Amino acid sequence: MVLPFISLYIDSFGNFTEEYVQHWSGITFGVTFVTAFIFSPIIGRLGDRYGRKKILTFMAFGMGLSMFLLGYASTVWELFLLRMFMGFFSGFIPVSQAMISTQTPKECAGRILGTLQTGTITGSLFGPLLGGALADAFGYAATFQSTSVLIILSGILVLFVKEYRIDIKQGAKIAYTRKEVLLHMLRNPVLMNVLMISMLVQVAHFSIQPILSLYVGELHGMDNIAFYSGIAFSAAGLGNLLMARKWGEIADRAGYIKILVVLLIISAIVYLPGAFVTNVWQLVIIRFALGMTLGGIIPVRIAYIRHEAPVAMQGEVLGYNTSLRFLGNIIGPVLGGFLSGWFGFGSVFFATSALLLVSGIILFMSMHRHPQLAGN
Repeated sequence: MVLPFISLYIDSFGNFTEEYVQHWSGITFGVTFVTAFIFSPIIGRLGDRYGRKKILTFMAFGMGLSMFLLGYASTVWELFLLRMFMGFFSGFIPVSQAMISTQTPKECAGRILGTLQTGTITGSLFGPLLGGALADAFGYAATFQSTSVLIILSGILVLFVKEYRIDIKQGAKIAYTRKEVLLHMLRNPVLMNVLMISMLVQVAHFSIQPILSLYVGELHGMDNIAFYSGIAFSAAGLGNLLMARKWGEIADRAGYIKILVVLLIISAIVYLPGAFVTNVWQLVIIRFALGMTLGGIIPVRIAYIRHEAPVAMQGEVLGYNTSLRFLGNIIGPVLGGFLSGWFGFGSVFFATSALLLVSGIILFMSMHRHPQLAGN
């Protein structure tokens, strides 16, 4: 709800230059990812040890408080510090994934986690629209405060959820040291590839994000650029929304690694024509198709982790997965910005398509080299 007007909020603090606003918009936007990258495995580990319901509730109230205080920020530094704290409380994401994962039978993990992804994407589609409307109608502070209410409400709802774990065998370990978790990951090269792909997919997905509006402007002109940029942004989310659950169902039957390989290669093929489009509607169609393929990667990846990581360490493993995703969120925009500045917009599509294709090939080779680790 608040991301669309971060730069406008900074501009309201004083009479700043456009360069200053753009500079600090990037910093305050990115610092959340940096903090989340550092703390996600720690939060996931705490959830494994002390119960995910307790940690989820703590995360929700902490994030809600940070968001509420953002409405009272009056300087860039206050905004920066509060956004940094929000990154710490972003651990809600891996802990919620772990809680749902450990309460889901393995044979339908893809479908259930695809449903979770559908909810996430629905929020990301409607949040910016709702936040922009509230900011125009009631101001920035009121929007931060109303968002905090929704987050705290999420925490209250978690209090009514019963936490349990399935597939725990009699005598199985109920806690693992950090060394044991890392060794478990390192001994499974397929799992390590899946975790690294978490980062590479986010690099590919976010490489075009900071320059998409500029590309739309080049294709369509500056008339109604915000409207057409919004359509291009949302097209990927809509495709994601339509297919996330379906890809999870297919992977439950066909095998998670096989479907991940297929999705990565199809995504690489779909991404490439973006370099050759001549009008904005061609770009929208490509973004929609890309969303349909990328939408399956997150739930299928988490479902594979559900299979390969013991229940008592899944929170920490998913925390590492989330950390790598956030690292990709940091690298992607920087890579896309530099490539487009040096070689033009088309180079971003070439590079990210190649990145997805290489990821698919590496995972395919790993699957054939270690078939016993490739899951169902």
